[in-house]
Parts: sequence; C-alpha cells; structure tokens
Amino acid sequence: MAAGEPWTGNDRDHNDQCHARWGASLNRSTARPEYPDEWYYSQCGGCRFWIALSGQLGLDYGACTNPASSFDGRVRFEHDGCVRFVDREDGSFG
Repeated sequence: MAAGEPWTGNDRDHNDQCHARWGASLNRSTARPEYPDEWYYSQCGGCRFWIALSGQLGLDYGACTNPASSFDGRVRFEHDGCVRFVDREDGSFG
C-alpha cells in the first residue's frame, strides 16, 4: 500500500482475528441445536437495513442501519439476525 492510500482491510490475519472477536457477539448462531428453521429466512445479510463493509470483511460482515433494532450502528455477521429484520425488496443477500 502506498503512503496516503486508504487501507482496504485485506489482511488475512487481521480479518481472521476480527471474525473470532466479533463472532463472540452473535445474537443467533446456526451452530446451536435450538436454532429455529424460520430464522434461516431472517438473517442480517438479507435485511434491507444491512450494509456490507468494504474489503474482505465485507464478504461476511456489514453494519446494521435499522433504527428500530438494538444492533443499529453495529457490525453484524451476515448470518446473524434479530427480531427487527425487514426483507429486501429485491430478495438479494449479502
């Protein structure tokens, strides 16, 4: 990276460390046996208020911008979710 250029976040070790730290704050984990099937259809990555980060972290993480959600303004894993989920009109994910 040249001096004066913004850092893109494309550093595998840094991204892996972020994923490990941020994963500890999941609201919903698909690894839990009690994860209900209906939650698969209301994951953050499909919410109209989820905005992906740039760089490699944006492949899995984004910011919640839903003012009605307790996660508003926080970075969220695309497969996490909350009760304030709102479907994207175009049906896209991530």
